[in-house]
Amino acid sequence: MLKNNRFSYFIIIVSVIILGILSRNIDGIPTFFGDTLYAVMVYYCMRFLLINNSFVKTIILALVFCFCIEFLQLYRAEWILAIRRTPLGHYAMGQGFLWSDLIYYILGIIIAFLIDFSLVKKN
Repeated sequence: MLKNNRFSYFIIIVSVIILGILSRNIDGIPTFFGDTLYAVMVYYCMRFLLINNSFVKTIILALVFCFCIEFLQLYRAEWILAIRRTPLGHYAMGQGFLWSDLIYYILGIIIAFLIDFSLVKKN
């Protein structure tokens, strides 16, 4: 069972990152799956870093972070485009703004919260 500790969250984060990278490299998996997993990862990163925060604060911080990353894609300065051209920059910052990504981020954070809450509650 998931315990409300950093090690558990770290394992989940690594697992979600692996799933997210695989989802981008396997044909037939829609791209929104990776966007949803990105939000799941951000949620669990917030739980990892701010473990004593309430679920509500974690949800809000994860949403703000994901939305900021998405809106930052509208910024087209050459230096940030160069970062986005690297593999890590591409995975972390994306390539282009899409309104639909905001919906997938909300979905991913809701899924992560529901899993987190139900597993922490069982302990």
